[in-house]
Amino acid sequence: MKRSEINAILRQGDAFFKQHQFHLPPFAYWTPNEWRQRGGEANEIAARMLGWDITDFGSGAFERQGLFLFTVRNGDAANLKRGAGKLYAEKIMIVRAKQMTPLHLHRVKVEDIINRGGGDLVIQLYNSTPDGKLADTPIAVSIDGVARVFDAGAQVTLTPGESITLPTGLYHAFWGARETVLVGEVSLVNDDRADNYFYEPVGRFPTIEEDEAPLYLLVGDYGEYYTGKK
Repeated sequence: MKRSEINAILRQGDAFFKQHQFHLPPFAYWTPNEWRQRGGEANEIAARMLGWDITDFGSGAFERQGLFLFTVRNGDAANLKRGAGKLYAEKIMIVRAKQMTPLHLHRVKVEDIINRGGGDLVIQLYNSTPDGKLADTPIAVSIDGVARVFDAGAQVTLTPGESITLPTGLYHAFWGARETVLVGEVSLVNDDRADNYFYEPVGRFPTIEEDEAPLYLLVGDYGEYYTGKK
């Protein structure tokens, strides 16, 4: 992706958040130069990958296959092992109409996907086999506390206000039905480097062509701009 494209998507996404009265924390708007001047007080943001996250999953076609995310809070995976500390994460996402996030599952993270507003969100579901294939077995999930069972490959539509709990090992893909959707995610600690298992190989983070300066840093930019030292 070109940096100019990412900057345009950031501007559009920030306007969409504000339209829906979702306000981001102050660090969302730190400039690259402000990041260079930050010391150890910002280590949690960088280490836990809080912030802007835009990906085309290596497709080269963000409108068709891509996702806009902002990680608001996240714990450390080590906390899960000891059962103490921050054990949760929260994201806010923007899913455009017919913009696919491809089939994937998590082996550690249980998550609630919430339609926060805008259009309808469509989620396709498959159980996984022990060797990572698509199972043809019925899918049992909870939608806002109500137990539901669907056939393999079912496409479940969430209208604004509705949510679904996705257990570990459940393949899911999602897209906006006809309009852009504001999507929330509340989950166990999130590890985008090690706990995303895509059914078909994709690139989780974009390869960026630097044709202009960053407006705001993506989580993948922190290593270049932030040292953590005073």
